[in-house]
Amino acid sequence: MSTSQPFFEDPHAALREIAQNPSAYAHYLADFHRVALDMQAKLEILQRETRVHCRSTRVEGDKRGQAFLRSYPVEKSLKDLIKSLQNITAGLEKSAERRHAHDEKVKAVRKQRKEKEQLKDRKNAPPLPSAPEAPQRRTTQGPNSGYSGPTSIYNLDRRESA
Repeated sequence: MSTSQPFFEDPHAALREIAQNPSAYAHYLADFHRVALDMQAKLEILQRETRVHCRSTRVEGDKRGQAFLRSYPVEKSLKDLIKSLQNITAGLEKSAERRHAHDEKVKAVRKQRKEKEQLKDRKNAPPLPSAPEAPQRRTTQGPNSGYSGPTSIYNLDRRESA
């Protein structure tokens, strides 16, 4: 077996398939999420134990607070690391949610385009012949129908009284 050829034909094929399937994507990120949460929990315990040890380590001649000042950089580095892990876990969760939302949006766009195409086809299709409509009957009223009376008080003289 020569070392010049890779063991697999395409080393990224598995990740490509995971990226194409939203449930596999979420499952894959969930594995990373579990590892990150486990690391975070262990680092939090380590942080507490380091704090206790570093703050209780005193040198002869220390003034009040000097042990704390010496332990501060160690505590800060662990605190920053834990904060980064919290951001990583939040990012993993957000990424899985957005991947699922992307898949739902693609389905919705397909559905909307299909509906739009159907509406366009209906609009462009010739109308179906329908039953002839019945002619509307309008009753024409004569000039003396009773409502064609004077429109102002100055036209009262032309109107017949009762």
